[in-house]
Amino acid sequence: MRRRLVISYLLLMVLVLFALETPLAVTLASRETDRVRADRLADATRFASLAGPALRGGGPGPLGGELAAYDDLYGIGAAVVDRDRRTVAASPRWELGAGTGPALDTALSGQQFSGPESVWPWVDGPLVTAVPINDGGEVLGAVVTTTPADPVRHTVTAWWLLLAGIGLLAVLACVSTAFGLAGWVLRPVTELDSVTHEIAEGRRAARVRPRLGPPELRRLAASFNHMADAVSDVMDRQRAFVAHASHQLRNPLTALRLRVEELGPSLTDPDGRAEHQLALEETDRLATVLDALLTLARAEREENQRVTVDASAAAASRVAAWLPLARHRSVTLRLDPGEAPAYARTVPTAIDQALDALIDNAVKFSGAGGEVTVTVRPADGGTALTVRDTGPGMTASQLDQATERFWRAPDAQNVDGAGLGLTIAAVLVDASDGRLTMRQGEPRGLVAELWFPAPPDDPGGAVEPPAPRRAEEPVGT
Repeated sequence: MRRRLVISYLLLMVLVLFALETPLAVTLASRETDRVRADRLADATRFASLAGPALRGGGPGPLGGELAAYDDLYGIGAAVVDRDRRTVAASPRWELGAGTGPALDTALSGQQFSGPESVWPWVDGPLVTAVPINDGGEVLGAVVTTTPADPVRHTVTAWWLLLAGIGLLAVLACVSTAFGLAGWVLRPVTELDSVTHEIAEGRRAARVRPRLGPPELRRLAASFNHMADAVSDVMDRQRAFVAHASHQLRNPLTALRLRVEELGPSLTDPDGRAEHQLALEETDRLATVLDALLTLARAEREENQRVTVDASAAAASRVAAWLPLARHRSVTLRLDPGEAPAYARTVPTAIDQALDALIDNAVKFSGAGGEVTVTVRPADGGTALTVRDTGPGMTASQLDQATERFWRAPDAQNVDGAGLGLTIAAVLVDASDGRLTMRQGEPRGLVAELWFPAPPDDPGGAVEPPAPRRAEEPVGT
């Protein structure tokens, strides 16, 4: 943007210089030509006054010496011709050229002639002047001079070069000033763009300095900071509310479950016992939803903290934790750890919780006889963890909605879960500057891939140990 702004300033400056210097250059050429023309006409008029007696007497007299001395002193050829175009007297450098014919025609008709109108740097021809010789109103002949145009051309060229130099200095000054002005005007915009990207990447404390640039942009920067503060405050309040609500609801929910459990021994009717069991399951489901909401709030709040994790060890830990549940559901769960160790840079527990959500879904939807494979491999300068199952998979539209909060597929409404597992995984992956991708497997099933960036340096002893968790603890998918 700065380049375009400077180019617009420069184009405007060039147009102004062209509009000012072009008429001035033409005026300088015309002025220098007129000065020389006036001198030549004065000289030719003097020769015409001397040539009258010579033409009447039939001989050149002292006129020849005058022309020779003039030619020797100034290097200008001159000649006196009669009315029949015969040369009466001429200087040594006199030559009859192409431009002298029209000059003689004009002079013998009783008028003065000088040409060209202006001498330009690219014109090579001489400056020709012709003055009639009159005697009592009768034209007896003409005096013609041919002045070399080189001195005039050199003078005009020098003036034009001076104008070009002044114009170049003005352009350089304009460029320098334009860069400074553009920088002053665009500095708030550049900083606003940078701060916007920082906020989008999770650094919500970034703000624009409001004392840069023109007043309008300073007001824009102040308004942007106020908006960022308001949005940050709203997000903090929202997350705090979710965390507090999830935490505060756990106690009454636990008390409610205990009271419902105490009702069990007093129920003798089979239908009553069935309803009692459903009530217990609903309290467990509500507890799962509260746990997921609390996990989500914590995940969204941990934006800048990063730890180095051995992805292979984390994957082995999570597969081992989910093996009992997989065996219980007759699902084969295996791990392909690849090259161990495979380090990744993530927010705390990101790999553990994301794998929990993906493995839970894979085991849940693969069904009896299904297979779930967890793979760890280096990819794109980081580490990729892939969970592949043989379940029914999802359609393209379902894949687009899978990470939305509380979303459930139409054919999975009665399956246990809160619809937050993939949402939590997506939040954790995004906070770790990674990515979560899901696609249909071949020939069936679903392939979910987690990618995390590699640590910048050797992790050494700063590796976070895998977070232990029992497979029976639901993730809230």
